[in-house]
Amino acid sequence: MIEPSPEIKPVFASTKIKEHPEDYTIVSINRKEEEKTREILKNIEPWSSVTFDLEEISVVLKEDEWKRIKNHFQAYQEESPYRLFTFDIVLDLDLVGYLSVISGLLAKEGISIYAVSTYLRDHILVKKKDAEKAISVIRKLIESSH
Repeated sequence: MIEPSPEIKPVFASTKIKEHPEDYTIVSINRKEEEKTREILKNIEPWSSVTFDLEEISVVLKEDEWKRIKNHFQAYQEESPYRLFTFDIVLDLDLVGYLSVISGLLAKEGISIYAVSTYLRDHILVKKKDAEKAISVIRKLIESSH
């Protein structure tokens, strides 16, 4: 098992993990559709994530929501179904290694992740077929940190 450092172990011991029950889709939308994307997504419900970078608009949203709006877009790529896990602990922005421990443990099990970090919390999406195994690995990490 990949061991967290002694400094980070208490953080894992305090972590609670929230499993979101819905299926999620990860979408890449062409930047040429930015104006339309901003308009259509302005009322999107949580949990969702929208990132405008130089090459694409990356969106994570509930699969049902995406199915409802995707016909408005011409140029996109999509991947689903995913399950979302939120690490329900406010993390200091100077904390080093939190996600690397989690991603390392999941990688060892052959589970890929799509990580999304917000100011206060980290989230990961895993393929739905890997969700049970992933949550088991993460719970073992949390339990072993007590």
